[in-house]
Amino acid sequence: MAYVDGFILPLPKSNIEKYREVATRCGEIWREHGALQFRECIAEDVKPGKLTSFPQAVNLEDGETVIFSWIVYESREKRDEVNDKVMKDPRMTDLMKPEAMPFDGKRMVYGGFDMIVDL
Repeated sequence: MAYVDGFILPLPKSNIEKYREVATRCGEIWREHGALQFRECIAEDVKPGKLTSFPQAVNLEDGETVIFSWIVYESREKRDEVNDKVMKDPRMTDLMKPEAMPFDGKRMVYGGFDMIVDL
């Protein structure tokens, strides 16, 4: 079964279009190097919870929204191979500079997941 990298991050609403541009460029690079899917979603119905929630997970501040995204790979091994190629791709150099990112990377939550259901 496939392997998935998942992410949630806070995004200033004023940077939505810039984020869309950066994410589109990144997605094209990830797909070119072998990712099966690259998805970026913006919060539409996420509310603070009593114990946990998407807004609480990223310490959402006024004027921000939540981005939920994932990248699908054939396997963990393929993910490691693709990410290695992506990180060495010269087109990523400027996109990965902290000052160029349209969000606070310190509040991004991410991880790798084995898929257990795929319908």
